[in-house]
Amino acid sequence: MSRNSVKKIKKPPRHSALAAVVHIEDEDDLFDLMNRTENPLLLVLEGVQDPHNLGACLRTASGAGVTAVIAPVKGACGLTPTVRDISCGGADDVPFLRVKNIGMLLRKFHEMRIQVVGTSDRGEGDLYAVDFDQPTALVLGSEGWGLRKVTGDLCDHLISIPMAGERVDCLNVSVSAGVCLYEAVRQRLR
Repeated sequence: MSRNSVKKIKKPPRHSALAAVVHIEDEDDLFDLMNRTENPLLLVLEGVQDPHNLGACLRTASGAGVTAVIAPVKGACGLTPTVRDISCGGADDVPFLRVKNIGMLLRKFHEMRIQVVGTSDRGEGDLYAVDFDQPTALVLGSEGWGLRKVTGDLCDHLISIPMAGERVDCLNVSVSAGVCLYEAVRQRLR
């Protein structure tokens, strides 16, 4: 697809009243950013290890106006030169935070009235039935095993992406992030 064929849309506000890119170094910075954002949309990546996948997720997160991307310290990729290259600027646009305990963070999101939506092949709900036009944390699992059961249990909604084909039963994590984030964009732009 050429650059000329990409339709520019009015992006949902990400950093309300913030002029520059926001850098976050800890959870306090994340919560401060969330409190200053009108309708936060967070992407939580549980265990994404491939730098190409993380880079692609950051690129999509930037395009979708995501408030911040969060990943665990252990068992997940951090910001590397490859991630930055693949993200095409997304790694420098979207605040990225690594945390020690994803489960504890999701519990704090519940206390803040942030809807937690996880993607899983165990999901009983449908992506298109979730209301993303509210503060939301979208949680995706790792490339190999997907979302851990303990993490899925912390989600308000456990959803799956409808698959119409017969041979492929799931999507790559970065593709899943794109599908889900742009459903959120679609709903927020209505």
